[in-house]
Amino acid sequence: MTTPGGTAVSTPPADDPLDPLSRERAHLARSRAALRAMREDVESLDIRDVTANWVNAEALTHQIDERIKALADLSHTPLFFGRLDYLHEPGVEQAEGAEGERFYIGRRHVHDADGDPMVIDWRAPVSQPFYRASKKDPLDIALRRRFGYTGGDLTAYEDEHLTDPTEADVTSKLLQQEIERPRVGPMRDIVATIQPEQDEIVRSGLGGTLCVQGGPGTGKTAVGLHRVAYLLYAHRDRLARTGTLVIGPNRSFLHYIEQVLPALGELEVKQSTVDDLVAHVEVRGRDDAPAAIVKGDARMAEVLRRAVRSHVTMPTEPVVVVRGSRRWRVPAYELEEIVQELLDRDIRYGAARDALPQRIAHSVLVQMERSGEAPDDRVQDAVARNSAVKAAVKTIWPPVDPARLVLRLLSDAGFLSVHADGILTEDEQKTILWARPVRSPKSAKWSAADAVLIDEATDLVQRTHSLGHVVLDEAQDLSPMQYRAVGRRCTTGSATVLGDLAQGTTPWATRSWDEALAHLGKRDAVVEELTAGFRVPTDVITYASRLLPNIAPGLTPVASVRENPGFFEVRTTVGDTEVVDACRELLSHEGSVGLIAADARIPALTEALTAAGITYIGPGEETTYETRLTLVPASLAKGLEYDYVVLDEPRAVVDGEPDERTGLRRLYVTLTRAVSGLIVTHAAPLPPQLA
Repeated sequence: MTTPGGTAVSTPPADDPLDPLSRERAHLARSRAALRAMREDVESLDIRDVTANWVNAEALTHQIDERIKALADLSHTPLFFGRLDYLHEPGVEQAEGAEGERFYIGRRHVHDADGDPMVIDWRAPVSQPFYRASKKDPLDIALRRRFGYTGGDLTAYEDEHLTDPTEADVTSKLLQQEIERPRVGPMRDIVATIQPEQDEIVRSGLGGTLCVQGGPGTGKTAVGLHRVAYLLYAHRDRLARTGTLVIGPNRSFLHYIEQVLPALGELEVKQSTVDDLVAHVEVRGRDDAPAAIVKGDARMAEVLRRAVRSHVTMPTEPVVVVRGSRRWRVPAYELEEIVQELLDRDIRYGAARDALPQRIAHSVLVQMERSGEAPDDRVQDAVARNSAVKAAVKTIWPPVDPARLVLRLLSDAGFLSVHADGILTEDEQKTILWARPVRSPKSAKWSAADAVLIDEATDLVQRTHSLGHVVLDEAQDLSPMQYRAVGRRCTTGSATVLGDLAQGTTPWATRSWDEALAHLGKRDAVVEELTAGFRVPTDVITYASRLLPNIAPGLTPVASVRENPGFFEVRTTVGDTEVVDACRELLSHEGSVGLIAADARIPALTEALTAAGITYIGPGEETTYETRLTLVPASLAKGLEYDYVVLDEPRAVVDGEPDERTGLRRLYVTLTRAVSGLIVTHAAPLPPQLA
């Protein structure tokens, strides 16, 4: 319960029939029973008499199964987390003295047997004041109640009387506890703790693209995921047709976030990495940084366009079509006009190739009509399939295999020189050329950057399917060509772009969102900035922000708004034993622990942990209450979060990258993974930027 000022206090016995907490628990029990009845209603559906065939039956069965999953009652997840008491009934004029409605706000809608709502979906318009209402602007809310849970049991509540001038405006203790409580396992939703500035982003419309610049602990990833859930609620039919996709930096990260949307009842959102999107070939090779930078440069798009179009050969011979006793001749100059028109339209290579035989056939039909015949569409299709027309098309506009095209560019210096002339310098061309020729695409050791080039070439030949909405997380790390690859997946849809310029840890990381959004094809996107840090302690973010002048000049530092200061310590060590001791010390606290180190240091730390008898897991694996330590290579730390972190040898983290700027950005990432406490251990001198 709470005092009039809103402070949480101990609660009276739960069996007190007049106790408000007991009444709220009773409502929770009734709501769970109603949700169970909703699920049972779906499970009992008999579709045998409503499906025309087995295909329809399979489709309907799948929809029913998904609906049953969406109605699951997660035992350790609160069914509702808040309550709104309106002064007036929303949207209805009230007689003087009439009371407004009361709504319980939760992760999904629950109704009783009569269809009356018992829990309102957090995404519904009537729920919005739970996140936006304040003393200054109550939004017609008399009382906002927050609930505290232990596991799945409702154990406390806290009230804010937004229209009572005598009640002090205080910070919610339950809200602060929920934000700061320790984590074990994958990322959770933040639906109970969304802040007003986050809610504005979550509920922004589907029509435009939104870019969110957010430093460590500002909740940008969670905001992006909740935005997907909101858009699916508000535009269900449209996005069900066009599809949604969440793109993350690596599979460990995707595994970390994969439970957020299902917990909100959204099961249909696909997740992928950029590498998965462009997986036209098997990636078995790796570029050095200079080659990857050139291959990822947007200028490569024009090189590829030239190379694709170079396959078109202007006709020098006429096409003669024989039909019965008649011969129809399309002269070379007319064929050239047709080809030039298709080139000028600059449509996809494959689409133009498909159009060419129809254009030739149309020219033949015009001659037929002039001679007094009356051909129809069937005749035109027959002419387009004529062997002479097919032979001409094969010569003029041959098929292009994207992988073979890229292979030739990277292995044939002469071919590359012709199409990169005036675009890439000679040195840049030498940088991306393979040292040894390769016989076929299957035998090539393609790199990740090569796969992106093949994806670009594939789109030049045949248009890439566009989705309704794409969420791109950790976007600052993408190359211009990778941005183009993602942009192709939402040419007719919108995107939510999430990132932090200070955390760009690739040599080709973007320097500005304007530049990145231009490559994405979304120049008109709105850029929002989150600067309030809810998860990283003040001392930790202040220490990490010493790097900002070197890695992201002009970027606004994150300001921690946590009440719990956490702790922060820098320790000089002489061996790995002291690093292990620091881990053991942090494991004595509740919550998850991450030991983050330069990739080259992982084998030595693996040996030290094993020798000490401390069990651990790798990034992407799920922590348990028995195994709470994760050993994390610095290259995989981005996007992950732990209650406590030991950061080993900052100098080695910086030195593990191809250049100092990238290394310092990687260090900034590793310094900001802690929620409650950070211990930095080092035997080597710290980077001078931290002094």
